[in-house]
Amino acid sequence: MTVSVLIADDAPDVAQAVAFGVRMALRGCEVVIAGDGAEALRRFQEAPADLVILDVSMPPPDGFEVCRRIRESSLVPILMLTVHNATMDKVRALELEADHYLTKPFDHLELLARLRALMRRAAGPSMPAPGRTFSAGDFLLDFDSREVRVRGAVVRLTSTEYRLLVELVRHAGTVVPHQVLLERIWGPEYSGELHYLKVFVGRLHQKLDREPGHPRYIQSEWGIGYSFVAHA
Repeated sequence: MTVSVLIADDAPDVAQAVAFGVRMALRGCEVVIAGDGAEALRRFQEAPADLVILDVSMPPPDGFEVCRRIRESSLVPILMLTVHNATMDKVRALELEADHYLTKPFDHLELLARLRALMRRAAGPSMPAPGRTFSAGDFLLDFDSREVRVRGAVVRLTSTEYRLLVELVRHAGTVVPHQVLLERIWGPEYSGELHYLKVFVGRLHQKLDREPGHPRYIQSEWGIGYSFVAHA
């Protein structure tokens, strides 16, 4: 099956550079380029892509708004292109359920690595989880369907959120160190990117807990890591 990639950036040279990297990382893929947010949304609505790359500061709607609207209907992997050292842009991108960000100017090898990692995660966990389902109180995870339910309701998770949750569930009752989670979910090059982990755990709290400020399933061990607490 041919992988389709949507790239949205108003700078033609950047868009072409990203497209080149995409074709190198995903041989035989189909690439569509949009010059602004409105075109990106139209293109995605006409033919939903398998991977989306959005420039944060393109003409309106900007990358943040395009990401938000896509997430209303799709869990497609999203990579955001941000300005170097724009810390708040990076945090906001992750909070809007983007999977990754890449700062401009970027290294092509880094772009290739992140694209490949995104597609690997979109395909599912690299290691099979033990058993076909896992349940704890009102929490249920079905490994075959990749469906998560809390109190009977389906919880909608992105591929990265799902992989992180599976990793914690596989070690339920045990604290998994920050570095281990970063390396297993994002890759060895992310072992020091603790903010990624904090944002994604926060997203899981928002989706799993009745009161996100009072985590029920995922607990933090200050300075060490996170654990999934299997409530009866």
